[in-house]
Amino acid sequence: MSETKSAASKTTPRSTRVAPKKAKPESSLFASRSKPFKKKELVQMFRSLASMLRAQISTADALKYYAHGHPNKILVAALTQIHEDVNKGVPIHEAFKHSKKFDDMTIGLVQAGGDAGQLDTAFAELGKRIKSDMFFRKKVRKLIMMPCIVIPILIGAFIASQVNIVPQVENMMVGMEAKGLVKLSFEISHVVQKVWPMVVLGLLAILITVWKCNPVQNMIMNLAMAKFRVVKMMVMSLRQMTVLSTIKLLYSNGINLAKSLRVSANSVKKTPFYAEINKAADMYEKSGVPLSSAFAKYTSVDPQVVHMLAIGERSASLGNQLGMLSEMFEEDAEQLMDDFSQVVSFVVMIIAVMLIAAVFLGTFMPIFMMGPQMMREAM
Repeated sequence: MSETKSAASKTTPRSTRVAPKKAKPESSLFASRSKPFKKKELVQMFRSLASMLRAQISTADALKYYAHGHPNKILVAALTQIHEDVNKGVPIHEAFKHSKKFDDMTIGLVQAGGDAGQLDTAFAELGKRIKSDMFFRKKVRKLIMMPCIVIPILIGAFIASQVNIVPQVENMMVGMEAKGLVKLSFEISHVVQKVWPMVVLGLLAILITVWKCNPVQNMIMNLAMAKFRVVKMMVMSLRQMTVLSTIKLLYSNGINLAKSLRVSANSVKKTPFYAEINKAADMYEKSGVPLSSAFAKYTSVDPQVVHMLAIGERSASLGNQLGMLSEMFEEDAEQLMDDFSQVVSFVVMIIAVMLIAAVFLGTFMPIFMMGPQMMREAM
């Protein structure tokens, strides 16, 4: 029997032996991402799960009840998978992670809530956090919506005038000598006619790259923060508000401070704060230095944060100090966004005036300046 098996193995053609395929590494520039759920859906889900857990419904049953009849089939599939994993004894945060539909911040807070035995509080706070994130994202969209709509329309009007209208005006003046600004207007039109397709394609390529590539976004953000003080203050306020409110949430629910720091770092994972907070957590946990000293040495937070953390450590009121700091930075972020929106509106107005003036001058200036000469020749 063993001989027949060995003979069969020898006669098996090599073509039937399929080697395992190696996974192709994804491009780091345009890596594929799982489509996130809508923010409103997540707010409703976490609020509902929190209310069911408070009503003494088990986690697995709460997930099953919420998934039943939900219109979003992708969310239903994710919750069903999480429900099955939880029933198998998988920790709740591992089940959320295995679904590959939730970010590191959500998984970290779910883990913290599960470890502290306060999963309902974690779900409720996640709902509040996502709602706050929606508020600030809405403000940011309002800031960039007007420039993204007005400026492309005006650029299109400028190109259309230089490609279609100005050449017609130039043809009307054949035989007349163009001088000064009229000659300059015609020369600009000639240049625009030659280069506008390449310029438009280049702008589209730049926009797509900025939209899809996180390193480019970070580079632009760092440049804007270096050049404009209001941008730096606004971004720093948002980052510090996010980190400090998360630390306060975890610490006040019984999670030790070092773990709270590491989980909160996930909320700013794509920023320099991520490495800074993790390093401060390592030094606080391993070296035993005070939290305020670790923040002062290894992070770029405002001096006010370090000062109030030191007060909280000395007076055993760290949770209260973290709460006050997060509220302070939230108020600062709202005010700075209003100030920045005024700056953006002013810049957009200047650009709009310049483009409208270019369209008007390029189209009508040759007619106005050559009009008298045309009338003399007609007489």
